[in-house]
Amino acid sequence: MSILRIGVLRGGPSAEYDISLKTGAAILDALRSTHSDKYEARDIFIDREGVWHSDGRPFAPEDAHARFDVAFNALHGSYGEDGKIQAILEAHGIPFTGSDSLSSAVAMNKLLTKQAMKHHGVKTPFWKEVLSEEVAADPEAAASKLFRSFILPAFVKPTNTGSSVGMAIARDRAELAAALQEAAKHGHSILVEEYIPGIEATCGVIEGFRGEKLYALPPIEIRTENPFFDYEAKYAGGKSEEIVPATFSEKLKNEIMELSRKIHRALGLRHYSRSDFIIHPRRGIYFLEVNTLPGMTEESLMPKALRAVGSSLPEFVGHVVGMTIER
Repeated sequence: MSILRIGVLRGGPSAEYDISLKTGAAILDALRSTHSDKYEARDIFIDREGVWHSDGRPFAPEDAHARFDVAFNALHGSYGEDGKIQAILEAHGIPFTGSDSLSSAVAMNKLLTKQAMKHHGVKTPFWKEVLSEEVAADPEAAASKLFRSFILPAFVKPTNTGSSVGMAIARDRAELAAALQEAAKHGHSILVEEYIPGIEATCGVIEGFRGEKLYALPPIEIRTENPFFDYEAKYAGGKSEEIVPATFSEKLKNEIMELSRKIHRALGLRHYSRSDFIIHPRRGIYFLEVNTLPGMTEESLMPKALRAVGSSLPEFVGHVVGMTIER
C-alpha cells in the first residue's frame, strides 16, 4: 500500500504568520514521530507574499497535486482561516483538514458569526460595526460619533483577525480613537463590543472522537494578569494561567460544552473548532468568537485540553487526517 503524502500548510500572509509556523511545526512533528508508517509529512511553506514553497523551491498552487495528496491546514488568520486557501484546495480537488470555504469565511467574520448566533439563540455582547474607511478618513470624528452612542469601556477589534491581533480595550475617548485606528489597519471593518467583566473560558470540540459524534473537550478557565487574554497573554510565557479542567461547577462546564457543540453545528464547521466565552457572575455565559483552526503550539489551549483527557496532539492529528481521507 502506498504511503499518502500529507502536506502541512503553514506560514501565510497574515499577522499570525509566526504562530502558524509553530503550529505547522507541531503538526509535522506529530505526523513524523507517530504516523510515519502511514503518512509522509511534507512541509508546505507559504511566505508572507502568499507564495507556496516545497523543499525550498516555489511552486504554483495548481501544481499541488504533484507535491501532496491531502492538506493539513495549519494556517491562521486571513488567507488561512477566511475561506481563501480552502477555496483554492476545493478548486483543485485536494482534500483538506478543517472547515470548508463557506463556513470558514462566515466563522472568521465576527459580525456574521454574531448574527448567526443571534439567530440560534446564543447570547453575545452588544456590538456596533464601524467601517475602516470612516476611521481612515477622520479618526477623531469616527471616535466622537461612537463615544456619544456607546457605553465605555468597550472592546475594539478587527472583524477578520484571530489571536487578538489589532484588539484593544477603550476606556475613554482618546483610547477609543487610538483603538479604532489600530483596528482599521487589519481589515475593512471594525467590531466595537460591550465590555463584560468576568472569567474567560474556551472549549474545543472534535467530530467523531472517542465514539462521540461531536466530542467536547473539558472547558479551560483563563486567568491573565493582562487586561484581557490578548496576543501577549496567549503566546508569552507566564502572562496567563490556563486551568484545565476549569474550576467551574459541573453545571457551568456542561453548559459551556453544549454551547461549543451548538456553535460548531450552527456554523456548519468541520472536523474541529474551539469557542471562546466570557462568564459574568450574574448574567451568565456570553459567546465571544469561534476558532476554526485553533493553534497547536506548546502554549496553545487545544493541546492542553487534549492532555487533560489522556489524549495527545499525535492522536488528534491522526484522527483528523483519518476523517479527511474518509471523506
